[in-house]
Amino acid sequence: MVKRSGSREPYSREKFRAGISRACAKTMVTAEQIDDLVDAVENELAAEGKREVASSQLGEMALARLRTLNQVAYVRFASVYRQFRSIRDFIAELETLKAAPGSHEPPRAAIPN
Repeated sequence: MVKRSGSREPYSREKFRAGISRACAKTMVTAEQIDDLVDAVENELAAEGKREVASSQLGEMALARLRTLNQVAYVRFASVYRQFRSIRDFIAELETLKAAPGSHEPPRAAIPN
């Protein structure tokens, strides 16, 4: 895997899965869904047949899947992956997410009287 700095390191499924898991912590995303996401990314990369992959490609592939899986996990992962530096970065990402086709807010639980 080629890092942003240009350095290379072997791909680690465990490291990739741990990053996804941190983003999904305390959400409704299950361990099985995380494994499915990791498998899907790995399968897509294998189908491309490349010997090396940029970490940026790996991150974008994860983000694309998290976007449809869980919006909170998506924003968490994006904040680390895209290195958000201010609240403006969060707001801009949230606005993009909100404006995306098919984006919807899940129904909120009713508050008892």
